[in-house]
Amino acid sequence: MKELKFVEWDDRYSIFIPVVDDQHKRLIDMTNQLHNACRLGDSSAHEQFRLTIREAVSYVKYHFSTEEQIMETTAYPGFADHKKIHTEFAQEVLKNVSAFEEGKKFVPNQFVRFLRDWVMSHIAFVDSKMGEYIVELQKSGELSKITKKTMDN
Repeated sequence: MKELKFVEWDDRYSIFIPVVDDQHKRLIDMTNQLHNACRLGDSSAHEQFRLTIREAVSYVKYHFSTEEQIMETTAYPGFADHKKIHTEFAQEVLKNVSAFEEGKKFVPNQFVRFLRDWVMSHIAFVDSKMGEYIVELQKSGELSKITKKTMDN
């Protein structure tokens, strides 16, 4: 079966922090993998979805950790609110994953749409503010070389 792009990266979503942009691209790839898993036959879809969702949960935790480290290191004023949004999203994802793994009512396509919509709106409206803050720090020369190195790796 041909892989479809359910969602595609567009440079307008860049927040100009290379490590975060690369991680956002990976989250989009995972969303597409989950979407394509939903298009397989029942047993194949279930197994592929199970494997991909576990990888996605792990990667989301890693990604949030990266963003939170950057926000903390740069004294981002919206850190507490941003971290709260991350926590709420992680809880929602884990609730859905638990329902899926326990065989409770779970609609994979609905979950993939939720994931796509959340990731894209989070990048556009929440992460973009963090990016703007970092860009201003760079322009003003306040961003230390150590902090910049953290964001580039």
